[in-house]
Amino acid sequence: MTLSTFGFIFTGIMLNALAQLLLKAGTNAVGAIHLDSGHLLPTAIKLATQLPILGGLACYVVSLVVWIIGLSRVDVTIAYPLLSLGYIVNAFGAWYFLGETMSAQRMLAVGVIIVGVALLARS
Repeated sequence: MTLSTFGFIFTGIMLNALAQLLLKAGTNAVGAIHLDSGHLLPTAIKLATQLPILGGLACYVVSLVVWIIGLSRVDVTIAYPLLSLGYIVNAFGAWYFLGETMSAQRMLAVGVIIVGVALLARS
């Protein structure tokens, strides 16, 4: 994999992870979503006006474009498993920015993912 190809894949992964964190920040501001008919329209309006939600959606659009470019240059059997790097970014991002818990078990899981990605990259 060339450096530019890795750059597209990595950028897609990072944008996808950022999108998740922004969507979560937006839903935190709205609160729990209830899908009954009385709450559906007001909740949809609240979600549509949250800047983090809009930013997350924008990140998804851009990540899709760079991901497609990356996929055009590398096998999907290499690129797709690299998406697991997003789990690592999200785990630390959710801990740092959103105050979510980073337990020992979660840290161990992140370590397993890192080992798996390293093995994949060497293949």
